Amino acid sequence: MHSKKLSRIGSLAVVSAMAATGLTVSTASAASVPKLTTKSFTNNFSAMKQLKSLAKAGKGKVAAIMPDTVSSTRYVEFDQPDIMKALTAAGLPSSDIIIQNALGSDATQLTDAQTDITNGATVLLIDPFDSGVGKSIETYAHAHGVDVIDYDRLTLGGSAEYYVSFNNVQVGTLIGQGLVSCVSAWKIAKPQVVVMHGAATDNNATQFAQGYNAVINKKFSSGAWTKVTATADTWDPPTAETEFQEAYTAHPSINAALIPNDETGAPIITYLQSLHVAPKTFPTTGQDATATGLDNVLTGYQCGTVYKPNFIEASAASAIAIYLRAGKKPPASLANGKTTDPTSHRSVPSALLIPEWVTTKNMNSTVIADNFVPASQLCVAPFAAACTAAGITP
Repeated sequence: MHSKKLSRIGSLAVVSAMAATGLTVSTASAASVPKLTTKSFTNNFSAMKQLKSLAKAGKGKVAAIMPDTVSSTRYVEFDQPDIMKALTAAGLPSSDIIIQNALGSDATQLTDAQTDITNGATVLLIDPFDSGVGKSIETYAHAHGVDVIDYDRLTLGGSAEYYVSFNNVQVGTLIGQGLVSCVSAWKIAKPQVVVMHGAATDNNATQFAQGYNAVINKKFSSGAWTKVTATADTWDPPTAETEFQEAYTAHPSINAALIPNDETGAPIITYLQSLHVAPKTFPTTGQDATATGLDNVLTGYQCGTVYKPNFIEASAASAIAIYLRAGKKPPASLANGKTTDPTSHRSVPSALLIPEWVTTKNMNSTVIADNFVPASQLCVAPFAAACTAAGITP
């Protein structure tokens, strides 16, 4: 058992003894624990203020290490600032917050984690670039009495105390359903589909595929659609573009693409536009609700995108970090599920969040209303007319 956890048990014993003698108990261990839920969080981070007593009682720093800046711009644009906002709103001083990006390097991510622990981190929040480095970080952390939260991506074969993510199978299901709806709405008579896949080292990509394959395989097996080909696994946009171009050159009949995120889809759509493919004739999909992805949705080159409000994920993970830092178990209303690690078959306590499919019909009431992407940023020329048609005004 970690020395940190032994000290917590000792504190609880002292509190119990004091209570038994009739003395007033005023320590943090006896304080009431806020009962936050996965639905508590908003983009003003006000719910985090309920954790101020826990933040005051806890010890050590919270360190968050994002994986890279290439697979998705979200880590820089949203996750990093939102984690800072959430922890700060909970009352954690900036001196107790460390947020870094490994820039796609396993060695950097491991070194950052080790350095953070040396500098006083008692909770690590990591989005491992791959499970190999994730396992190394978690083994090192636990050897030093430090708790770990897997953020957005589960470390396969790992040992994190908690996992926080959107329901990734549901994300994939939404992508598949979105493509089905779009093919119908855009009247694609004989869908000839290329199916793409995220990096094989990313368990999220596996879960996304589980979701969307369950939807579109029914179309293939019935003969309504034709699966022309599938590309290799990647989250790298230039690689995805090359793979698509090779598939499209070999199979010019392709007229639809299942693409698992906006970042890999963006260069593919630019390529299709360079070939003068008309809007609403070649359905594609995505996720992350990036500004580019939303513009592609507005202009009829992408069917929709899965919206995963990062402020919810950042808040949920930060809240669990505050509980752990104070030696408290997060409430079941926050750690609301279990995720089975397919490698170790361990059941990992999880905060599983709800994603949403965004099209022109609900863009204004979701990403714009949340200021996830400001209308002033989205609706610049040449997208102003498309914004107006979707009911969006800067």
